Amino acid sequence: MADGIPGLVPVRDSKAPHGPALTFAPASWASFIGELKAAGRS
Repeated sequence: MADGIPGLVPVRDSKAPHGPALTFAPASWASFIGELKAAGRS
């Protein structure tokens, strides 16, 4: 994840740290992370 964009969660490829970032609304990002955690418990 990257920092510095208020109201959005920017995510970029760690192998290309200066490349483009995808941005997500915080609620969408939280939902995505929740689903990942739930899938890890399955």
